[in-house]
Amino acid sequence: MTSAAAVPLLLASVALAGCGGARSAPAVEPPFPRQGLITELQEFQQDLGIERTGNFQRFSDAQDSVYRCYFTGQLELPASYEALQLVEPDEPICPVDETTYDLFFYPIEAVASGSSPVSPALANAALERTLVVVPHEDFHNQPETAHASFDVAEAAATLVGFAAAREFARATYGEPSELFQRLDREVDRFLVKSHIVNGYFQRLHDVYGAYDVGNLTRDEALARKAALYADFDRECRASVPAVSFNTCPAVMNNAGLAFDSTYTRHYPTWFALYESLGRDTRATIAAFRQVLGTGPHSESELIQAAEALPRQTSSTGVGLPQFRDP
Repeated sequence: MTSAAAVPLLLASVALAGCGGARSAPAVEPPFPRQGLITELQEFQQDLGIERTGNFQRFSDAQDSVYRCYFTGQLELPASYEALQLVEPDEPICPVDETTYDLFFYPIEAVASGSSPVSPALANAALERTLVVVPHEDFHNQPETAHASFDVAEAAATLVGFAAAREFARATYGEPSELFQRLDREVDRFLVKSHIVNGYFQRLHDVYGAYDVGNLTRDEALARKAALYADFDRECRASVPAVSFNTCPAVMNNAGLAFDSTYTRHYPTWFALYESLGRDTRATIAAFRQVLGTGPHSESELIQAAEALPRQTSSTGVGLPQFRDP
C-alpha cells in the first residue's frame, strides 16, 4: 500500500540454499521478528530487479501503530481508496457513525515510505503474508512507481509481490516445500478475485448511478445494494481460498469494495503482460517499471504504455504483448 504501514522477521543472516535446498534453523534469537529472513528476501529481490529500499530495517512497537478508518456514503462508491474519506484515530476504533456511512477500519500493515518499519500488525502475520508484503512495498518505492495513479501502481505491486514471494520460496525452500506449494498459485488466485471484485464494482456502480439520476428511490437502491453484496459474498467465499490475502473484501460495503478495487481494477491488464512474458519474474519487473515510468492513470494509458515497449523478448524467449483496448 502507498503512504502508510508494515511486516516481520529472524536474526542470523541465513544464506540462500540452492534450488531444492533446505534451510538450517537459526542459531540465535532475532532482535525483531524475521529480521534475517527479510534481509535475505530484500537481497534476493535485487536480483529480480527491485532496488533496495530502507523499508523493514527496524521493528515498530505498539505505540507507533497506525489505524485508519475509511468511510463513504451508503450509496456512493469511490473508484479507489484515495477517494475515500479518512480519519486516523489514536485507538483501534472507528469514530464515524456507521448508521450514516459505510466504514472500513484498517490497522495499517505497511506503508511504502522508503523507511517503513516492521509493524505490530505484520509482526504476527503468516510467513506467506510477509513474503508477499515486503516486495509489494519495496516495489512501490522504485523510482518509476511514483508517476502512476494509485490503482495502476497498486495492481502492479500486488502482482510483483506474489511473483517475487514465489521465486524466493522456490529458491530458498525448494519446489517440493509446503511454503512454495502454498505460494505457487497466488498470482492466479488474485486474478480470480479481481474478476469477481471488478464485476460487482460495476454492478453496484450502475445501481448508484440509477439512484443519482432518479431512476431508483433510496429504498430501492439500498435493497438492490443489499442483494448484490449478498451475492458478492457468496461468490467470493466459494472461490479458491488464498494464503496471503483475503479472498473477499474485509467488509462487504462500499468502503471495503472501494479499497479492494484499488488493487484489482488493473490487475488483469498487468497479469496479461506477465503471462505474455512466460511468467518470467525478472522480465516482468523490468517491463512493469518501464510502463510505470510513463505515468499511466487509466486502462487505456496503461495499455498504450505497454504497447510502446520495445519488442524485446524475455529470458524465456516470449515477446512482449500486443494489447488491445477492451
